[in-house]
Amino acid sequence: MKHRRLLVLAGVVGAVALVAFLSVAAAGSKKATHAQAAAIPAPRVPHAAAIRKKYGGQKITFVGDSVGNGHVRDTKLAKRFSKDTGIKVSVVPHPAASDQSYAQLARAFSSKSSSIDVAMIDVVWPGAFAPYLVNLKPKLGKQAKLHLGSIVANDTIKGKLVAMPWFGDYGILYYRTDLLKKYGYSAPPKTWADLFKMAKKIQDGERKDNPNFAGFVFQGNAYEGLTCNALEWIASAGGGHIIDNGKVTIDNAKARTILDAMRVQIGKVTPQGVTTYQEDQTEHAFDNGDAAFARNWPYQYGIGAGAGSKVKGKFNVTVLPHGSTGGSVGTVGGWQLAVSKFSKHKAAAIEFVRYMTSPAVEKFDAITNSNVPTIVSVAKNKAVVKANPYLKPAIASVPRVTRPAKFLGTKYNEASKVVYQGINQILTGSPASQVLPQIKSKLQQIMK
Repeated sequence: MKHRRLLVLAGVVGAVALVAFLSVAAAGSKKATHAQAAAIPAPRVPHAAAIRKKYGGQKITFVGDSVGNGHVRDTKLAKRFSKDTGIKVSVVPHPAASDQSYAQLARAFSSKSSSIDVAMIDVVWPGAFAPYLVNLKPKLGKQAKLHLGSIVANDTIKGKLVAMPWFGDYGILYYRTDLLKKYGYSAPPKTWADLFKMAKKIQDGERKDNPNFAGFVFQGNAYEGLTCNALEWIASAGGGHIIDNGKVTIDNAKARTILDAMRVQIGKVTPQGVTTYQEDQTEHAFDNGDAAFARNWPYQYGIGAGAGSKVKGKFNVTVLPHGSTGGSVGTVGGWQLAVSKFSKHKAAAIEFVRYMTSPAVEKFDAITNSNVPTIVSVAKNKAVVKANPYLKPAIASVPRVTRPAKFLGTKYNEASKVVYQGINQILTGSPASQVLPQIKSKLQQIMK
């Protein structure tokens, strides 16, 4: 969460531009197979001998990914780095829920713990964590110029580069192409009402053979992911962005209408337990063949296209639906790498970040893990384009919406908790008209 004026989320604009570029390049391409991706070795570390001479034998801890195949990727890259440089890297996955990960890091930083050397941080955290992070500009400033300038600006707090861009994110809709065809649909839904109607018809038909089948799955648990989903629902219905121009706007008629519409679908076209789903539960349901539609991040695409997926070759992606008076949007996400000021081996940790945010590693990540690169040159790479055919111009042209961190600064996590707990309360049965005034009041108190 950024300091009040620093989370302009310039990275958002840049992310849109990068996704647009990737999308045009990817149109009409073919996806790489899971076997091909698995066979790709982790890239070697440049100038490894010199790094080994300076820092070989030192040990660092990296708090990394836990969603999808992220931990597998992190472990593979860390092993390569350790082999080449002699720097031993212990990889610890952060909690799956973003807000829990934030709390974990906040505890470590506030206690000045040296237990964490390198940390994976959300795009909305650099401002809040800046006092605890090493300025990477002296050693990584040149490499930072390879990344989108707007995202680098987002990671630069008071002139200090406190984090390096790693990969981008945004919400998209996954859908079963085979089932749409089976039930007479020629295209995915444009509106939420269309999705509910299509999901119900497909669900009713599929449950004759699969009682666990659901029409639609998403991240409905009370955690940061639900804030992202709720922002998409509300904005796509013309209900604003939770906080607009410094004022809390979430309690409005359009927001109430779309949230109540989502509430009445629980247990109807969604599993009753969707209110406990995070990213992995969503992905598992869809890739196991138990859902017609799913809202998730790009990482799911690579898993769905993999050899172990039951929907391989049977799905596609598109923009998220919109309300009757709004337009499709996608919440911007993304992750950065930062070095703790309390690390006992800062120089070795910086070399690890240099490697992990290099063009070679971003290419490796894009091909093997479906993550959106933050380096433009990587976006042009033919292998990256071939592995990511889901990046279409239609998706890239859709407006991105940002979580209201710029209005909340270091209080963002506290405010987001108010939002996702309240939205979860709506999904579990409470009318939006009863809950939104409470959310509004609490957010206003936090912003004082």
